[in-house]
Amino acid sequence: MAGRGNKFSKIKYEERVRDMINTALRREFSDPRLQNVSVTHVELTQDYSHAKVYWDTFSTATRGDAKEAIESTTGKMRKILATQMEVRHTPEIHFIYNSQFEDEGKITQLLKDSADDKE
Repeated sequence: MAGRGNKFSKIKYEERVRDMINTALRREFSDPRLQNVSVTHVELTQDYSHAKVYWDTFSTATRGDAKEAIESTTGKMRKILATQMEVRHTPEIHFIYNSQFEDEGKITQLLKDSADDKE
């Protein structure tokens, strides 16, 4: 398996995948829908065969277009990773929208509304 012979720990490997995908999004793809997309986190399975790639966009209004655009990069992105990482097996990529920042905003607003109701 790719993970056993790799000199990087799993965390370092995940960080490397995240950084390479972010770089590839800026340099390898000309789709304007990807301009505000950023990969926030990568989770690899134990055998390194699958990577959950969490992404976010700076504009929630363009999230639908960005989702379509980033999912269309899956094949080419895997090829880029295979070339640059020089490993025997490249993980299959699964892009997942990271709603963490939106969720934080909603929670903050709920807490603010709750505090305003008590006054």
